[in-house]
Amino acid sequence: MTSSTSSPPIITADLVLLDTDVEGDKQAVITKLAGSLAAAGRTNDADGLIGAAMAREEQSATGLPGGIAIPHCRSPYVDSPTIGFARLRPSVDFGAPDGPADLAFLIAAPDSGGQEHMKLLSSLARALVRKDFVESLRTAGTAAEIVDLVDGVVNPAPAAAPASAPAAPAEEKPAKSIVAITACPTGIAHTYMAADALSAAAKEAGVTLVVETQGSSGSTPLPAETIAKADAVIFATDVGVKDKGRFAGKPVVASGVKRAINEPAKMVAEAVAAADNPNAARVEGSAGAAEDTPSGNVGWGTRTRQILLTGVSYMIPFVAAGGLLIALGFLFAGYDITETGNDIALNNSLTDLPPGGFAQYLGAILFTLGGLAFSFLVPALAGYISFAIADRPGIAPGFTAGALAVFIGGGFIGGIVGGVMAGFAALWISNIKVPQWFRGLMPVVITPLFASLFVGLIMFFLVGRPLAWVNTSLTEWLSGLSGTSAIVLGIILGLMMCFDLGGPVNKAAYAFATAGLAAATTASFEIMATVMAAGMVPPLAMALATTIRPALFSEPERENGRAAWLLGATFISEGAIPFAAADPLRVIPSMMFGGAITGALCMAFGATSRAPHGGIFVLFAIDNKFGFIIAILAGMVAAALAVVAAKQFIKPGAKQESELVAP
Repeated sequence: MTSSTSSPPIITADLVLLDTDVEGDKQAVITKLAGSLAAAGRTNDADGLIGAAMAREEQSATGLPGGIAIPHCRSPYVDSPTIGFARLRPSVDFGAPDGPADLAFLIAAPDSGGQEHMKLLSSLARALVRKDFVESLRTAGTAAEIVDLVDGVVNPAPAAAPASAPAAPAEEKPAKSIVAITACPTGIAHTYMAADALSAAAKEAGVTLVVETQGSSGSTPLPAETIAKADAVIFATDVGVKDKGRFAGKPVVASGVKRAINEPAKMVAEAVAAADNPNAARVEGSAGAAEDTPSGNVGWGTRTRQILLTGVSYMIPFVAAGGLLIALGFLFAGYDITETGNDIALNNSLTDLPPGGFAQYLGAILFTLGGLAFSFLVPALAGYISFAIADRPGIAPGFTAGALAVFIGGGFIGGIVGGVMAGFAALWISNIKVPQWFRGLMPVVITPLFASLFVGLIMFFLVGRPLAWVNTSLTEWLSGLSGTSAIVLGIILGLMMCFDLGGPVNKAAYAFATAGLAAATTASFEIMATVMAAGMVPPLAMALATTIRPALFSEPERENGRAAWLLGATFISEGAIPFAAADPLRVIPSMMFGGAITGALCMAFGATSRAPHGGIFVLFAIDNKFGFIIAILAGMVAAALAVVAAKQFIKPGAKQESELVAP
């Protein structure tokens, strides 16, 4: 494998730091490595690269057993795949279970990096499970030796054809056959390291193992005959398994991807044991998660959260596109377009403009487009909740349940209930044992038909009216909120938006607000304004804090603070993640304090927003703009002063800080 001639080498001597003493934690190491990339002209924004790498650290620690760390990211701040290396003296904690790391690679891939580039990076990750390669890195005397070692694994010479494996003695039992899936969120390193760690452990145990790596360098699906012959399956993933239904009925051992790197022999042994255990957990139907077992499978609490967040994640693009198009319709045609927009869109044209001219016609078109996109909000929520439970067979009944929830007036709550019922109905039907000749009809006809029929009958006969009553009661309660009760709701929403900065709690508050927009009531518009204002506070507060007291922050944090002005202004709460990741106990409570103030004031002022996103760029869709802005400024100042005070007067020890940073 060779890199493209138009791309620079993936590593050069000026990207290598030998026996470097870095004062600080893993962020200091990443900063040092990013600085070497910047000095070599391999990044156009070192601080942006640091922020991207630290955001990846927030997802899960990149420390590995054996004193290795592989901070990595895909980033718009690099144009070609690049590896920076540091041999650390002393070691620095990157969250590995066996202690700090003395070898650190910063792997930086461009956002647009093709599969060939990803293969180069994954080759290095795979080499790091080889003890001889790691030992060579520790004993190398020059930067050139490090470059040769790394180049040798990312651009290996063609390997000679392997000799045929000797036949197993006749008296030995046939080796167990296992298939595995490995996948991590970025698909750059852990995916491939887990694959090689499992392969090495299986070889040592005398087990046949074939791995499908679902990473950024592409995925070659396991052949159907290989899956059919497998005695058990290993899922080592931090994200969903693609086409899990291929493994239906197989004994399964499941965990996060890092367990496969840390304990590959245990996972292989557990898979072998599961193959001989008729009571072992199995891959359910076409997609369902196996039941929780001591093998490390996901528990039902986590599983429930994943199911609901899957629905919310797929719903949000419909909300953003539809809501912003509706807001643009208001900008061009005014709020009265709600009464005439659909009629104008159907009956007028560029050659037959309505009263008000082209602006009125364009506004009507935008409003109609937005309304159509927005109408998928509840069906998409229900459809992808069902998909998270039953995979593709659950999509049709899930969307049907969501559409039915809208039809009967069940709204957002009805969509959740319907999606869950549709998913489990589809999963149960998919698990029914049928003759081989009939199986082809199950996912495309039988499961969608009967799951849709089941959820439809249940919702019409039993739960439809109660769900409609709950939705109507909630809408009336929200519409009736005033005074203290509205302010309390604003405080709660503000706290939720600032708690995990784009995580599940933040997304729950955002989903609650955007789902309410469909009701088109004053209360729903106030909730949307409150959620958006509170979500703008964390990055704006950190930007202000780094401006007024720069000495309390590192240079990369000050750079991130400058970028956070724009991120906060556009309602991108994630702009504060680098600060929260590095110092959660002082940053997060401070942000929640400011968010609560903003939420309370926004509700007290009665600010409303008809747009679900956009920050200051959708002020045209916000009523009581003055109150909205005052609420944001008050929360921003309060949060900034709180974090400055916390950093100045609360000094956690180094050990405590490292524990806080590690996920």
